[in-house]
Amino acid sequence: MDIPRIFTVTESAHRIHNPFTPEKLATLGAVLRLEPGTRVLDLGSGSGEMLCTWARDYGITGVGVDMSRLFSAQARRRAEELGVADRVEFIHGDAAGYVAAEKAGVAACLGATWIGGGVAGTIELLAKSLLPGGILLIGEPYWRQLPPTEEVAGECLAGSISDFLMLPELVGSFGELGYDVVEMVLADQEGWDRYEAAKWLTMRRWLAENPGDDFAKEVRALLTSEPRRHVTYTREYLGWGVFALMAR
Repeated sequence: MDIPRIFTVTESAHRIHNPFTPEKLATLGAVLRLEPGTRVLDLGSGSGEMLCTWARDYGITGVGVDMSRLFSAQARRRAEELGVADRVEFIHGDAAGYVAAEKAGVAACLGATWIGGGVAGTIELLAKSLLPGGILLIGEPYWRQLPPTEEVAGECLAGSISDFLMLPELVGSFGELGYDVVEMVLADQEGWDRYEAAKWLTMRRWLAENPGDDFAKEVRALLTSEPRRHVTYTREYLGWGVFALMAR
């Protein structure tokens, strides 16, 4: 079990696999007012930066689940590096359908709501692992401005315009599902740059180290097209945020 190879190549040097900067991730932990010992579940945990830094800074415990072998190994190394390997665990596995044996005070899915077939299904999945009165965290894109055509939406790597909502509609949709939005932290264009532009240097170095790899042609094509696509489309049209929810 693993993620598509292109992500293993392009995001191999990422510590955060979404448009949050370390500062935004720290802000999220602070505004949640995490108490020492709070248990956090992170589905689609990537390289484990959220759990590891929150364990160091706020004394949380927790478990992360991710289907990338590389990212799961990086998460375990990060936990060792920060001295929190005794407080956080990382499981290489499919987060879709994962229900924790021990319920958590915070259950999160930041940028991988495909595991539940969308936002509503992911909220339903996370709720199965949540203690009464706990907080759900959903990380999700939204349109900063509505794409004028389906072609533009496709350049933002959306299947269609209807894949994402404008921010007011996204926030309102949580209420329709029976949840209060009790906090939110939004990424900015600098965060998008850090997430997307960091891939370019990684790809360039990978190409230099793997010139004869069968995958090199695909990576080369992506490196050629991605900078212009990002500054023309993703940076201008897409927002991203994490929304803290509590059941009504």
